[in-house]
Amino acid sequence: MTDGQRDDAKDNAKDHTAPGGKGSRKSAAGRSIRATTTMEELLALVDLEPLEHNIYRGQNRDIGTERVFGGQVLAQALVAARRTVEEAREAHSLHGYFILPGDLQAPIVYFVDPLRDGGSFTTRRVTAIQHGRAIFNLSASFHVEEEGMSHQAECPEAPPPEEVVPELERIRAAADRIPANVRGVLTQDRPIDFRPVNPPDLFHPDRTPPFRMTWFRVQGEMPDDPLLHQAVLAYASDYGLLSTVLQPHGRTVRDRDLQVASLDHALWFHRSFRVDEWLLYVVDSPVAGGSRGFARGSIFTREGVLVASSAQEGLTRVRTPRPG
Repeated sequence: MTDGQRDDAKDNAKDHTAPGGKGSRKSAAGRSIRATTTMEELLALVDLEPLEHNIYRGQNRDIGTERVFGGQVLAQALVAARRTVEEAREAHSLHGYFILPGDLQAPIVYFVDPLRDGGSFTTRRVTAIQHGRAIFNLSASFHVEEEGMSHQAECPEAPPPEEVVPELERIRAAADRIPANVRGVLTQDRPIDFRPVNPPDLFHPDRTPPFRMTWFRVQGEMPDDPLLHQAVLAYASDYGLLSTVLQPHGRTVRDRDLQVASLDHALWFHRSFRVDEWLLYVVDSPVAGGSRGFARGSIFTREGVLVASSAQEGLTRVRTPRPG
């Protein structure tokens, strides 16, 4: 990436206005998409604007984190990388590092470096830029479809999603306990219906083992494009990982004396799937120490098929008051 490209990215980020529109739209691939308003917004979020050869621009969605949601950057970087792959190859592996907090008020520009186009694998490196600085980088690998040996871990027992209360319903029921400055964002409609199994108390959780299961699916019928399903799964895969790390300590990501942030994120796609059908996200945290916590996840279909795996290390620093 040249200094001139960085300057262009900075200028482009200044003058862009997010596109509007609801109801029916066309994706970058030309498919007509009909969906609920919130799913429409999610699809628009990952439908990046091409600026130049291998350079794309994406917008942001505020989910109440005061900075750009890590899953959003991961999903947009995946889309940027895949757009430079001409052959019929889908992502099988993503490895990303969060470098700086993302600014919700500024678009993100993605530079794609086409590292290799091999006989069966394609490798891309993506750098996400805001205000002329890198905030995230991603290595992504794409693979042709092949047959081969197959086995998987067993899916744990979980109640069906119809018997689990949606997280948004629980949050809205406690809206009067949410600070007014974030109440509107936290209780807004969501494109993805998350349903945690045996969730902790929203405000004063007990100390529990670092394990959680969550059903999730997009609220609406998705188009068939595998890239969109992978992108939305990448977005959702950042949900609940660091919260699981905090469970044994009876803490939440919103505790004022904690500094919690994703440091990296890895995601592997094992088999095809649809995010508009129920998926079970099973997360555990085997270790935390040195102000860092580690979590890993497995994502199963309702039929028990393991379709994706994730891993993340995050900062879990306890702030100490300054003397005086």
